[in-house]
Amino acid sequence: MAVADFGRTVKVHYTVKLEDGTVVDNTRNHEPFIFTVGTGQVIPGFETEVIGMSLGEKKSFKVPVEDAYGEYYKELVTEVDKKEFPDDFQFEAGQHLEFPGTDGQVGLATVLKVTDTTVIFDRNHPLAGKELFMDIEILEVI
Repeated sequence: MAVADFGRTVKVHYTVKLEDGTVVDNTRNHEPFIFTVGTGQVIPGFETEVIGMSLGEKKSFKVPVEDAYGEYYKELVTEVDKKEFPDDFQFEAGQHLEFPGTDGQVGLATVLKVTDTTVIFDRNHPLAGKELFMDIEILEVI
């Protein structure tokens, strides 16, 4: 029987919850998730738990902050003058925007607050600083 290991592609169903039971992601309502183990496509805590699992196997586990989306960094919350954006740009609290990172990658920021002259952005991942509780089921190992 095929086992999930480095270089193998796996198809899984998963549910991700917070400590209070709030579901933040779930593949049960749509297509399963497919990824190749060892390529950095998933958070480390997820990948570690998948390794060694076989077809049909189910598992529930906790992913600590450092193996999920990392710590929450206050310094990634910044206030920017609205003059830095086109005059007609409309901001709304909770909005997610893309921005160019210093490494050439595209990052995401969440608008936390909008005033008459500034916008406060949070460039942390929305799940930064949170432990995750996951349920996974291996549907296929290729």
